[in-house]
Amino acid sequence: MKTIEIIISPGSESRVETKGFAGSACRDASRFLELALGKATSESLTAEFHEAYTHDQNHLEQEK
Repeated sequence: MKTIEIIISPGSESRVETKGFAGSACRDASRFLELALGKATSESLTAEFHEAYTHDQNHLEQEK
């Protein structure tokens, strides 16, 4: 299940967390929120992002 959570702290800082997305699909899915909320100050990539990236690289190498 794909979800996007928006966490807003009492100090008005916001954080966007995506779950269930493979690879860079999380960036595509949350881009509209980042644009609406303002400039991003940091980014933490999840294990799902890296696992999908590694899988894609292995898949491409096998196709060559």
